[in-house]
This record gives sequence, structure tokens and C-alpha cells, in this order.
Amino acid sequence: MTLVVSVPSADLARALEPMPVPMPEGVEVIVWPMDAAPPRDHIDLIVPPYMSPGLGIPLLADVSSRLVQSQSIGYEGMAEMLPAGIVFANAATVHETSTAEFAVGLALAAQRRIDEFAVDTREGHWAPTSAPVFAPSLADRRVLLLGYGGVGKAVAARLAPFEVELVPVASRARVEDGVAVHGIDELPELLPSAEIVILTLPGGDATRHIIGEAELAALPDGALVVNVGRGPLIDTDALARHAQAGRIRAALDVTDPEPLPAGHPLWSAPGVLIAPHVGGASSAMGPRMVALIRRQIDHLLAGEEPENVVVRT
Repeated sequence: MTLVVSVPSADLARALEPMPVPMPEGVEVIVWPMDAAPPRDHIDLIVPPYMSPGLGIPLLADVSSRLVQSQSIGYEGMAEMLPAGIVFANAATVHETSTAEFAVGLALAAQRRIDEFAVDTREGHWAPTSAPVFAPSLADRRVLLLGYGGVGKAVAARLAPFEVELVPVASRARVEDGVAVHGIDELPELLPSAEIVILTLPGGDATRHIIGEAELAALPDGALVVNVGRGPLIDTDALARHAQAGRIRAALDVTDPEPLPAGHPLWSAPGVLIAPHVGGASSAMGPRMVALIRRQIDHLLAGEEPENVVVRT
């Protein structure tokens, strides 16, 4: 019996072939961008397009499948969008590396004013012309890491050489692999001494506005908030007020709403750096996505439980 796999692009189909281990016999890869009716009545493994939440999801009702493999880690809202009978997996193991290095990059850029110097470069302006700029370092800062899952742990590993005081926070207090992780209930006591807050949490009702007016007010003046999780983790209106007042700085890969509309006060707020949700989009993504799809194919061929199943409808 043939195991049929659909991917959204010819490039991804080609990338599945030249692996060190040849594709197992009995596997057929077809291209289905999910912009039209499914090409088969049954497709064992369906890979939807990347960064297109909701695109083609209703079409899944017209095809039977064994697994729908997302190319994103986040899956908030998918349980309500998916038709009945779907097994849905997220892309854990694919984006952690890229997102973590981007989080560290945002923190470094904001701390060392690299974003400002980039503007000076475009304008051909050497500033300052006399005394050196003593920007805040990343070293020796107290960094509150809000979220200690796959991305959070990857951020922690990359921050280790920067000599920060790392304070991980998760849904519950625990000691994990020798690391003391604080519970979210401790947040009010931890925020007043946090110089940098990095958010890596998933979206959803449980984490919506986990950083709101009270939490921002509790941070010390000049604190930096870095968000590589989901935009609604932060109350955008509250952040805009604190940033416009020059009290809180921010480096954001995600916003709420997204994309951030023209004229939004965050665009012009001092000390705010905004990236267009590109944390996971690096050259590291492709090979990791291919490796995950190949592993899922092996699981299905062997009759095993797929990896990363997060929703069953």
C-alpha cells in the first residue's frame, strides 16, 4: 500500500528526496498548496503552507488523512478551526534554534543600540562625534525568561555565554535538569528587579496579556521587554503608553494586532524595535522541517504514534 504525502510546494517536495537516507519504498509525495480542492480522496500525511493560519483548513473536510503536520510551533485556535477527525501535529524541533537566536539578537540590538546605528549607517551619519556611547550591556543583566519550553530552553542555552543572571519562569515552580524554575505566581515579586524580560510563551486564553499594565508598571525604569512568543502575550495599549513615556523599551518579533497597522503609536515610540514575525524564518528551518516530515513518514509506515500531536478533533 502506498503512503501518500502532500506538501505545499515543489521546493519542499524536492527537499524531501536528497536526504542521507533514501525515501522508503511505497511513499508518494505530491504537491498540494491547499488553494484548491484536494487532489486525492485520501492523503496520509498533509503539510499545510507555512505562516498561513486557516488557509485551506476547510478543505481538510474533503479528504481523509492520518496526520496534518503544521510547519509552525504555535497552534492556538486550531482545535476550533479544524474539521472533525483530524490528528494535528505542531513543528516542535523545527523553530527553536532560529527563534532563540533571534531573541538574543533582538536583546543585543536593543541593549547596544545597534538599531539606532543602522539608521545612522543609512544616513551616512557618524554618531557620536566625541564621547563614546556607553550603552547598557547584556552581560550582568537580570533576565526574566518567561516560558521554559522548547524555545525558552534554547534561549537560555544561548544566553549562558553572555554572563547574565537568568531567572526562568514557567507555569509551575520546579527544578529541571538542575535549573531552578520559578512559577508564574511569583511574577509580581520577580518583575521589580528584572532588567530584561524575554517572552517565549505560546498564545491562547491562558497567556493572553500575561504582561499587562500592572506587570509593566512593576518593571524598573528602562527595562527591556523582548517578545518572540505571540503578540497577545502583551497588552499592546499598555506597552505603547509605557514606551511613549520613555519608561519601558521593547524589541518585538510579534505584535497584537499583526501586522502592526501604519500609524500605530508603537512605531514611533522611543526605544522600540519591531521585526515582522520572522524569528523562525531562517536557513535552519528548511532542513529541520524536512527531517521532521521524514520522521513522521517513518512513524506512519511503522504504525507508530506520530511526534508532536497537539490536537485531535
